[in-house]
Amino acid sequence: MNNNNLEEKPINFIRHQINDDLDSGLHSAIQTRFPPEPNGYLHIGHAKSICLNFGLAQDYKGKCILRFDDTNPAKEELEFIESIKNDVQWLGFNWNGKVRYSSDYFAKFYQYAIELVNKGLAYVCFLDAQQTREYRGTLKQAGKNSPYRDTPVAKNLLLLEQMKQGKFLEGECVLRAKIDMASPFMCMRDPTLYRIRFDKHHQTGNAWRIYPMYDFAHCISDALEGVTHSLCTLEFQDNRRLYDWILEHLEDFNKASRPHQYEFSRLNLKYTVMSKRKLQQLVERRLVSDWNDPRMPTLSGLRRRGYTPNSIRDFAERVGISKVDAMTDMKILEDAVRDDLNVVAPRTMGVINPIKLIIENYPKNQIETLKAPIHPQNKAMGEREIFFSKELYIDKADFAEVSPNKKFKRLAIGKEVRLRNAYVINATTFDTDSNGNVSTVYATYDPNTLGKNPADGRKVKGVIHFVEATQAIEAEFRLYERLFTLENPSKNEHFEQLINPNSLIIAYGVVEPNMQDVAPETAYQFEREGYFCRDNESADDLVFNKTVALKDTWGLGRG
Repeated sequence: MNNNNLEEKPINFIRHQINDDLDSGLHSAIQTRFPPEPNGYLHIGHAKSICLNFGLAQDYKGKCILRFDDTNPAKEELEFIESIKNDVQWLGFNWNGKVRYSSDYFAKFYQYAIELVNKGLAYVCFLDAQQTREYRGTLKQAGKNSPYRDTPVAKNLLLLEQMKQGKFLEGECVLRAKIDMASPFMCMRDPTLYRIRFDKHHQTGNAWRIYPMYDFAHCISDALEGVTHSLCTLEFQDNRRLYDWILEHLEDFNKASRPHQYEFSRLNLKYTVMSKRKLQQLVERRLVSDWNDPRMPTLSGLRRRGYTPNSIRDFAERVGISKVDAMTDMKILEDAVRDDLNVVAPRTMGVINPIKLIIENYPKNQIETLKAPIHPQNKAMGEREIFFSKELYIDKADFAEVSPNKKFKRLAIGKEVRLRNAYVINATTFDTDSNGNVSTVYATYDPNTLGKNPADGRKVKGVIHFVEATQAIEAEFRLYERLFTLENPSKNEHFEQLINPNSLIIAYGVVEPNMQDVAPETAYQFEREGYFCRDNESADDLVFNKTVALKDTWGLGRG
């Protein structure tokens, strides 16, 4: 491949396969697909698949389609469909053509089921769920044939039609493939192809009473749509045998150019859960506010927290594609968004836990307008106005009565610091409230230190941020940490008991006045505090969600 864009991409086994298939002439172009089941919101693990499938199509100038695997109406909702479409587009990808649904092909699936029955390769089975498990055998013991396995073709066709017409109860019978009950692969021991469901389908209504299983619908959908490379995660590795078996035994698809399945490792992220079932439990048990709770690994949750599409695409690139299952460190995701926001996020100042600072020698009723860079490394972004007066707010954590150690570079009695983008001050005394907590700090300022060091050569090492009191805007800060206290909570049967009690801390502070009308999802670096964005669910209130700290401070306190 001579395409410069391709040469810049890290080569993995999937790209090697595509290169070989194009070079050999097996395919003249590639087509991939992203096939989510609409039974929940997408999470960061799905982003890896989205970036892979859509990214390959872009790089090789091929096509990628969006197809909903909607073969289980009992668990699917239109809300999930819309959220998935929004997430894919938010990540920066567009699918080829219209949105597809497995339900678009229900009539064709049924005809292919009839073809397998006519070939003696499928039969209607009346074993109940418990009997089916017993007949299937174990990993060490072969299964045994169903007593319905040798039902004549004509009767199977009649029974299948009666299933379709709703003549049987849910669970009374299924259509099974006739493969090999002694196969070492459990998925090949006469797997179910169709089951009965009376739920109303969000696309087809009550037109169908039987629905295909994923393994049957997926491979046929791929073939009907012209997919060349069907990319799945490793849990479907054994099922590739069934994928191939179905296509090889259907006349329309038994050819070299039919789709082939390739598996890669799924994304497992530390300090969270990646199972949609477990995520749904968190929502249903109200352990989080909803699917888009900023502590959730869902794309809508990450978006609300302030993660950018670019950072998530970069994260997927950093993680890479392989066949090795591993736990991915949360730090890789946090570094990706931190690196992105460091470049693009404007700077501002916000005081999360404010206490009053009185500048004793500053003129009363005077407000001074100062200039501060919007981005210190990008002068093209310009400057912003900040204000300075006798009364300011500083963060409670930036003051100590006595400096605790030599490394403490914040404000203490008799110790000088610089107020960011303003003057050098020296703390003189302080007041406390009825609980003994510091409420007001008093200081003097050096009027000759705006934008320059003290004239007498004394060195001031510390810098703290502030917000002028009379112009300050009240704001709510939602400080997020990792959702669970353990790296791999999924291993614990009662994973919901491992939620980090400090995963959300709400504080009420102040921000610069220019933050009043910030649009939802707009990212900022609150200087010395971290990266924040305005919450997209709090239109009437000024709420900022913490995206990530300025550096990795997990377990180390405030940076």
